[in-house]
Amino acid sequence: MALKLFDKLSQNLIELLNDKDDYNVIIEVKNEEKSFTAHSNILKYRSSYFRKELENVQSNENNIKTIIIKSRISVQIFDIILKYIYGGIVDLESAEDLFIFKLMLVADEFELEELANKIGTFLIETKASWLKTHFSMVYNTIFDKKKFNDLQNFCNDVIVRYPSLIFESSDFNSLPEFLLVSLLKRNDSQMKETEIWDYVIKWGIAQNPTLPKNLGEWSKENIITLKTTLQKCLPYIRYFHLSADEVRHSIKPYKKILDEQLWKDINFHLSSPKQYVKSIILPARSFSAIISEFHKAEISTWIHRDTTIYTSLNYPYRFELILRGSRDGFSPQTFWNVCHNHARTVLVAKVRGTDEILGGYNPLIWDNSITSGQWMETVDSFIFSLKNGNIKNSILSKVKNPKKAILNIRKSEQNKFGPCFGNYFYLRSRGSDDFTLDNDCYYKHHIGYYEIPIRTTLLNYFSIVDYEVFKIVRKD
Repeated sequence: MALKLFDKLSQNLIELLNDKDDYNVIIEVKNEEKSFTAHSNILKYRSSYFRKELENVQSNENNIKTIIIKSRISVQIFDIILKYIYGGIVDLESAEDLFIFKLMLVADEFELEELANKIGTFLIETKASWLKTHFSMVYNTIFDKKKFNDLQNFCNDVIVRYPSLIFESSDFNSLPEFLLVSLLKRNDSQMKETEIWDYVIKWGIAQNPTLPKNLGEWSKENIITLKTTLQKCLPYIRYFHLSADEVRHSIKPYKKILDEQLWKDINFHLSSPKQYVKSIILPARSFSAIISEFHKAEISTWIHRDTTIYTSLNYPYRFELILRGSRDGFSPQTFWNVCHNHARTVLVAKVRGTDEILGGYNPLIWDNSITSGQWMETVDSFIFSLKNGNIKNSILSKVKNPKKAILNIRKSEQNKFGPCFGNYFYLRSRGSDDFTLDNDCYYKHHIGYYEIPIRTTLLNYFSIVDYEVFKIVRKD
């Protein structure tokens, strides 16, 4: 048994830092003309940054090395950094939010990975509101950093769930081009395509304040100016997923900034959507109104049946939305009509009146042509409950009886029953033809079908507020 007695050790090392009689390093914070004394052995073993700096600095005649910090770091922040290096303690209780954020960035600059990651987690868990309020600044600062994975995941989730925090922010017009392009490339933004188009136009005009306010007064040169400004943005608008009214009201007034072929193809596609066009047709933005990038990564880990635990930055699947209740309708028959012949699908459903997100994975094909109920056998199916709101942890329940993993409902019952997992978890509506109305969806754990319960309530019946079905496709 090892006795770990760190408190006294930290205290002693802080006392060593404050002892001015035995130092061999002077650190000058050039920005504020302030110096600190330290000890080379502690610095180089606690920070790879200082190890490299000490190797490159010659000692003076008193065997003392001087390190000059040239970046604009405040004395207050460096004092905290130095005390962390010696004592391993950082008190953030009374610190302002922006100060904490800057401290994280400085910790990263000094290659103090543990501290930087801990502060990032602290910001997510206790300062989420501040991060959202200052989202553009936060996202711009950490966007191209190789570290801060948790904070980047947080920002990605914000982008998906709350895009207005970016597009409606007061500093949207000053957003760097590369950041705007990165947002346009995303397939999961929860905004209408016409809204995204309007903001792109707004951003482009803001970069050219001399453009006339009245579009009718624009010259050919004005059009070229806006087209040039937006040349990296325009390719990522989903033109071919807009309605005729949306094209007429939003795109047409600015049609001259588009290539002629693209404008011809947009109009041709509206009249003949199944015919070939020369322009590239990007997929519709398949965002989710229910699950986040964190959830997708977690589900991907379960599907892959691997020891790899994926994050929102590296999960290997695309979640292609094929059905959303709030968009396509909540009738059981709609499920069978839309999902027929689709394999490798994930169902997620938000339970009314709770924070529960329930779901299931079917690696096999949904088939609406069955005349009598047919069980599908698979060892790869599972059902789950996802972490959300007051739900502290996700629950994975693997199939226990592979022969009765998934049920394809017979055709005559498809107007009442939707997806069915193990005969004890299914969406249904026998009275109202709407999963959201009659409290007829059902779950009851039965040890013969899936391994563990995914609900804690004793109530078996529920209704949902929305549900989605995704087709799972490998990204590579």
